[in-house]
Amino acid sequence: MSMPIRTAVLGYGFAGRIFHSPFVAKVPGLELSMIVQRHGDTAAADYPGTKIVRTVEEAFGDPAIDLIVVGTPNDSHFELAKAALLAGKHVVIDKPFAATSAQARELIALATERGKVLAPFHNRRFDSDFVTLRKVLAEGTLGRVTQVISHYDRYRPVQRVGTWKEAGGAANGLLFDLGPHLVDQALALYGAPKYITASVRSERDVTKIEDAFDIVLDFVREGERGIRYECHSTMIGAEAAPRFLVHGTHGSFVKYGLDPQEAALLAGARPPVMGSPEVWLAEPEAAWGTLAVAPNPAEPTKIERHKVASEAGDYRHFYASVRDAILGVSPLVIPAEDAYRTVRLLEMALQSSEERRTLEIEFGGVN
Repeated sequence: MSMPIRTAVLGYGFAGRIFHSPFVAKVPGLELSMIVQRHGDTAAADYPGTKIVRTVEEAFGDPAIDLIVVGTPNDSHFELAKAALLAGKHVVIDKPFAATSAQARELIALATERGKVLAPFHNRRFDSDFVTLRKVLAEGTLGRVTQVISHYDRYRPVQRVGTWKEAGGAANGLLFDLGPHLVDQALALYGAPKYITASVRSERDVTKIEDAFDIVLDFVREGERGIRYECHSTMIGAEAAPRFLVHGTHGSFVKYGLDPQEAALLAGARPPVMGSPEVWLAEPEAAWGTLAVAPNPAEPTKIERHKVASEAGDYRHFYASVRDAILGVSPLVIPAEDAYRTVRLLEMALQSSEERRTLEIEFGGVN
């Protein structure tokens, strides 16, 4: 690999600073060449070898830049991603991929027309808890899975001032903030669901956004019994619910706690170069999940419980996949079509909530 893929990160707020720049900088084959930070000098202090510019136009217009990472406020994602594609760049878009499924479809068509990689940053597929869950399901220990309950809760009972995330707008509420993570994980595990039932609402005393949601996805396969997959989130969750609770005919799996990468990054940790022997955040045993299984289902009171060692989460794998897709080595692990389906399901969740009914899912003729 003679020339690195020269990358510009748009925005150095929470997303650009915590989730993008540290991982771009540590994946061989990628180069953190530019950061767009409109105000302040924190990016220059953190990455003294990286060019810091003040406008997105400088990134779009630089012929040396190969890849643009859109890490700006939600309502700017579509316009900036479109401009980057028109400028001939490959693009990564932080969640939400777009504010509407029509916007998502337009971006995908444009990327195809221009022959560019368009990657949704659905990084929670590389969370420790989710990677561990996938392994548990693949092993078949739970028997036939009947129900998956997924929670991603926060405790922010007082509306925050001075942040775009609480300013209202179609793409700024909790549904489009955390919903993409939960819905994308469901799609990754089971493909396209058949039905959706949702409640999207505001629970706090004072709020400009919807700050809670419950989404039930029913996966139905012809000739098979279905799976009920529940996605829950609230901003008044002072007591933690399980991150995952899975029931099957042979037992259950429960996992508390979020992947440790975000907390570590907020505390100042940075990942090592991918491929180096240094371990990046193995989860401690105290945070491991528990598997409860009845060896003989005919004796359901005799349950055996044991801890399940957590698999390592690692967001570097996302950017390694983007690198390999740009180089033509392998397709994206998370294709843009998955982002379209995620946004479409969030739209249908709003419709289901407003109409107070279950909807049969349609993906624009592609089910």
